[in-house]
Parts: sequence; C-alpha cells; structure tokens
Amino acid sequence: MNGHVKNMHFQQLMETATTFLSLLLLMAVDSTRTVAASRNQQCGNALQQTLKLTRLVQKESVDLIKTYKASQGEMSELFCKVSINNIPDPIISGLEPSEKIASIYTHLQAFFPHFKRVYEQQTDLQSPSSPLLADLTSVSIRSWNLAAAINSFYQSLFPNLPVPEPADGPTTLPPAQNVFQQKVYGCVVLKTYKEFLSNVARELRTLKSNVCSRRIQMNALFF
Repeated sequence: MNGHVKNMHFQQLMETATTFLSLLLLMAVDSTRTVAASRNQQCGNALQQTLKLTRLVQKESVDLIKTYKASQGEMSELFCKVSINNIPDPIISGLEPSEKIASIYTHLQAFFPHFKRVYEQQTDLQSPSSPLLADLTSVSIRSWNLAAAINSFYQSLFPNLPVPEPADGPTTLPPAQNVFQQKVYGCVVLKTYKEFLSNVARELRTLKSNVCSRRIQMNALFF
C-alpha cells in the first residue's frame, strides 16, 4: 500500500512538473514571438522612413535638373544627352537583399565626389546667389542623410556582415574640362543620379514587401 501511495505521489509530481514546464515553454515562445514582432515592426518602420527620404531626394533631383538646365544658357537641353565615361552606373546590382542594399550604399558613396566636382565647377560659372548652388547643396546634404539611413538599415538587418565599400576603389573624376565640358558633365551626373534614385525607390519597395515579410514568415515557421 505504501508503495502504491508513493507511486501515486511520484506520478502526481511528474504531472505537475510536466505542466509547469509546458507553461514555461509557452511563455518563452510567446516572449520570442513578441520580440520577433517588435523587430519586424522596426524593420518595416526603418524601411518606410528610408523610402520616404529616397522619394524626397528623388523629387528634389528632378527639380534640380530643371534649375540646372535653366542656368546653363543655350543648348542646355542637349547637355544631358551626351555620353560621358566614369559616371556611376544607375543600375543596382546583386541578387540577395544584402547585396542590393550594399549596392545602393556604395553607389551613393560613388556619386558624392561627382557632386562636389559639379558644385565646384558651377561655383565658378554661377553668381554666389544662384539658386542652383543652393539646390546642389540641399540635394547633397539629403543624399548624405540617405546614405546614413541605408547604412543603418543594412547593419540592423545584417549585423554580422561588414560595412560595404565601393568595389572599384576610389571614384575616378574627369580631368580638367573647358566650360562646355563642365556644363555637359554636370547635367549628365545629375540626370544619372535621378535615374539611380528611381531604381533605389523601386528596390526599397520590393525589399519592404519581401525582407520584413520574410522575417515574419520565418518567425511563424519556427515558433
């Protein structure tokens, strides 16, 4: 009888322990899901803010080209149609999300020296009060902010990957140019940058629907 009672007590203890462990497991899973949901929300919010900034810079780049053409005098409509070497490609490369985001970041870095050169050239060609100089400065500053946002988003998604660096090394700038060449160069740089921003906006929209959603699906799969 005593043995039977001991067995009953042992069975009850085991059932209690099993129930307790089950509750702990449920609490752990629920906590993990809460954390995962929070991270997914952060992913979506960060990407949305980056996309808004991209659209803003894209709009300003469209206005900048109009201001640029208006300030260049005759034949300004033809300047952007000339082909120039050593301008960053507006096409975003890569297959995986990490590669695409890295490509966006390195492309932005590659454009900055060209912006600086265009500004220096136009400073010599325009009056100090020219709206073109103010617009060039504004787009450059917002582009730096966009690069910082892209870099931050990249590191939050892929903390174990190194910060991307331009694959081709330092940006190659054109040699000394005459006035006509400077006007053509500036127009092509700004037009190419506008095309690049359109590609960035499209890629970010795709990433928004894929990357953060994929994280939600993966969390649902494992938890």
